[in-house]
Amino acid sequence: MRGEFVDLGGTRIYYYAAGTRGGGDPVVFLHGFPGSSHSWRQMISLMPEGRRLVVVDLMGFGRSDFGFEHSAPPRLSDHVELVRQLLDDLSISKAAIVGHGIGGTIAQSIAVSHPDRVSALCLCSCPAFGIWPHRLARMARLVAPGGRLFGPAMLASFVHGSAIRGYADHEAGRRSLDVSLRAYPARLGVDALTAQLALQRDAEIVGIGARLTTIDVPTAVVWGERDPFLPVSLGERLAAAIPGATIDLLPDARHFINEDAPEQCVRVAATLLSR
Repeated sequence: MRGEFVDLGGTRIYYYAAGTRGGGDPVVFLHGFPGSSHSWRQMISLMPEGRRLVVVDLMGFGRSDFGFEHSAPPRLSDHVELVRQLLDDLSISKAAIVGHGIGGTIAQSIAVSHPDRVSALCLCSCPAFGIWPHRLARMARLVAPGGRLFGPAMLASFVHGSAIRGYADHEAGRRSLDVSLRAYPARLGVDALTAQLALQRDAEIVGIGARLTTIDVPTAVVWGERDPFLPVSLGERLAAAIPGATIDLLPDARHFINEDAPEQCVRVAATLLSR
């Protein structure tokens, strides 16, 4: 496993590479909020051989820089552009993309705006059609006006307390959230965290939904039946909108299905990659 930083237009992005090079396209993993590349650790260890695996810390998460000096916070399209630039930097012309949460929404956007860069999609419990994780979206509305008053440590603790509901195993969830959220008080700061909260209800998500019918690559939708943030009906609607998409509902998983049920998620991903 090899991790490194790349500079993309002045923003330093971290990723690590795993797996083995083979005949298939690389697989790129995009985490959700408030995760990081750490969120994929269990799935990565279980993925079948023969694929190059690229696991990303999105801008303003984990070890990546926030890297945004404008007055307005970054939009979904800014994250999409950085992922596209990362693919260019790594000489990846086309990839299968596995995305969870907002990472799954970014994957949707890449598939409709840069269809030549995507060979398959695995969408895991992610916002779509303007439907956001309702608890986190409500928190975004509450803290956006005065996020700096809380400070990064207190705001991170609020996010931790809300996000923990998304794990079937609260103790495992606590440990994972501790790893991902410590970046904000330690390095990234409160502006990055408030921007990530705002991203959960980005209006650009609505426009993507109308273009999902144009996706013509193998697609799998995976959802936790006990997800407290995004209803199963959203996963079913997402799968119905993408031609030929399959849907798998995981009965014992909540929102963070890549950590609640990594073996089942890997089985779905492996089946998808063989299509």
